[in-house]
Amino acid sequence: MIYKQAQLDKYFKKPDPAVKAFVVYGANDGLVNENVKKLVATVSKDLHDPFSVVYFNGSDVNADVGSLFAEYSSQSLMGGRRAVVVKDADNNLTKNVKSMLDTSKTDTLLVLASTTLNKKSSLVSLAEEREDMGLIACYEDRDEDIFNTARSMFIENGFTINGEALQLLCSRLSNDRKTNLGEIEKLMTYMGNKKNISTEDIQNCISDQSSSSGDDVCYFAASGYAEKALRAFRKLINEGNEPISIVRSLTYHFNKILTVKAWTEKGETIDKAMFKLIPRIIFFRESSFKKQVAIWPRERIFAVMELLYKCERDCKTTNMPVEEIASYTIMQIASAAAKLSKGV
Repeated sequence: MIYKQAQLDKYFKKPDPAVKAFVVYGANDGLVNENVKKLVATVSKDLHDPFSVVYFNGSDVNADVGSLFAEYSSQSLMGGRRAVVVKDADNNLTKNVKSMLDTSKTDTLLVLASTTLNKKSSLVSLAEEREDMGLIACYEDRDEDIFNTARSMFIENGFTINGEALQLLCSRLSNDRKTNLGEIEKLMTYMGNKKNISTEDIQNCISDQSSSSGDDVCYFAASGYAEKALRAFRKLINEGNEPISIVRSLTYHFNKILTVKAWTEKGETIDKAMFKLIPRIIFFRESSFKKQVAIWPRERIFAVMELLYKCERDCKTTNMPVEEIASYTIMQIASAAAKLSKGV
């Protein structure tokens, strides 16, 4: 059974004893580890209690699957439920896990974790098909996940942070939960007894770990940061993205600016107009987006849209230098935004 976040949160608060095992998989190593810890915590507050929790490596279990059967079937010497965790689990375990669940009467919770399994893996399919198994997919963190993770950690540890500093922090974090948790912990250690995190603290402590995205190019270009926009564009190209997809992202972005501008011209406040966008502008992008709505006149937005349509058309033309055309267009947009910013 696939567990989405809402179902998972409900399970963490009130575990369902009918669920005998979980498969936790995906490329987001930090999120995999976090979910494994939360699952184990539903059984034992001490994640390393030798009487309640047993950890295996997948390779060790493959070499001696009998040890997994033995631990899964054992009763706790101290009473209560137990958890057995297999890290780096693979498809070699599929038949054995099915056999254990079908034949064993134990209430032990089996947790199988892996960053190499995918949707087509037999172990993943097994967990998806069975009602007594949970399947948790851990993909790369989205912008809202990064924001929620940072905010939650600061609240839990008694720190406060203003909007500008939180925006800067989120823009510097990556899409991997494990890396982000380490960076946030480093920041809290850096703060010492000081509990109010400022922009200066972020600048001094946190280096830019973020991976490039289409949003980076859009926000840098529309805000007038030509060098940053071109750097983000080049990084995306090196990661295998097509120039035309980046151009389309820019077109979509300026469409959003135009839409919000039209609503504000009809009397809506900027906040209400932005709230109506679907999907919403992520928190740490809001101030930049508001600035872009303010600096870009309607007629200049139409000019940019025309420029982007021409760029896309040229990119589709045979034997045209696609990357050069796209990068030049981005530079033109960023240069125009820089000039417009001076007038605000």
